[in-house]
Amino acid sequence: MSMDEVLEFVEENDVKFIRLAFCDIFGQQKNLSIMPQELEQAFSIGINFDSFRIPGYDDPVYQDLYLKPDPSTLSILPWRPQQGRVARFYCDVITADGDSYPYDARKFLKDTLRECMQTYDLTVRVGLRSEFYLFKTDEEGKPTKEPWDQGGYFDIAPEDRGENIRREICLTLEEMGIQPESSHHESGPGQNEIDFKTSDALSAADHFVTYKNVVSAIAARNGVYASFDPKPLKEESGNGLHMRIAVLRNGEQGGTDKDLTERFMAGVYHRMKDITIFLNSRRESYERFGSNEAPRYITWSAQSRSRLLRVPVVRGKKTCFILRSPDSDINPYLAFSMVIRAGMEGLRNQETLPAPLDRSMRSMTEEELSAQFDRLPGDLDAAMDCARNSAFLQDGSCGDLTNRFLSLVEEREKA
Repeated sequence: MSMDEVLEFVEENDVKFIRLAFCDIFGQQKNLSIMPQELEQAFSIGINFDSFRIPGYDDPVYQDLYLKPDPSTLSILPWRPQQGRVARFYCDVITADGDSYPYDARKFLKDTLRECMQTYDLTVRVGLRSEFYLFKTDEEGKPTKEPWDQGGYFDIAPEDRGENIRREICLTLEEMGIQPESSHHESGPGQNEIDFKTSDALSAADHFVTYKNVVSAIAARNGVYASFDPKPLKEESGNGLHMRIAVLRNGEQGGTDKDLTERFMAGVYHRMKDITIFLNSRRESYERFGSNEAPRYITWSAQSRSRLLRVPVVRGKKTCFILRSPDSDINPYLAFSMVIRAGMEGLRNQETLPAPLDRSMRSMTEEELSAQFDRLPGDLDAAMDCARNSAFLQDGSCGDLTNRFLSLVEEREKA
């Protein structure tokens, strides 16, 4: 939509409040609400905000930052009142000169996708499978550690008490133009999963931020609390986030080059230790690895669903690969960027994958596995060291953003 079309839509649909949304460097959504009469100014020069209070935007060089809405991301928030409606835009962050803020993660993803298209004539599509827990709240509405139900994998009511909440979430997302593919009760008590169709990587990142907002809002409206924490219950399954990645040339997976997807995947495979900090950024993220089918070793397979990287075969064709280590506490713009840039390195160097691990890991000892395969970083400190010592991250266009991210992770851990 053009700016004029957006202004006309706002007037005709009784929109009275407009949220200008963006994410801090950790992927937590932030927003500033403006009135409709300020929208034209927002499109032309942006809306100033107190950037020094937001992690990742406290910058002595760029002290005045502005939010500039992306008109293509206009969405009405269905759970807000229908009279005096609330609309939301995702925003680009710009400087007082009108230039892009160099540490804006959404811009970084757009630059990554542009480079991928210009250099390799490729588009990247991403589909997500995201898990979250529902917990009961106390009499003051504060979250407890008591799960909403005691259901298990694929259970139905009455064991599964979350089905109506999932239904409301999916219908709300659909109303906002986001297409869930399926939903079910996961293996942990009170744990749920919603899966999404693939979309272009930028839309997938925007949709993921929207999805977390919708889940939290609908859960609260039903008197429960939604947690995306990597390991909210020590003895139960963690909350994983599976990324289904398809690389397309001329609208087809892999185009006419049957090795293209494999080389892209090899780039990710060989740089998993480098990029793990962007996929698992909290200390408890590493408590998830190696338990309840969460990966620990850097392996791949077309047959086993428990590998770090899985290549599903549908009717004899390999159309994508699935990365299974991330959790939902990511900044999707940063995480997607680093995965895609790792894949581009695989293309640039024409890298190949090692042999797949198709036998059961349960039949192998830890000594055998350790002798044959690298492990994902064992804790947050190790993951940060891998990023600091990565030539891939430090020697290219990722260096400044990587080091800024690492310093803020350190600050958060000390707080």
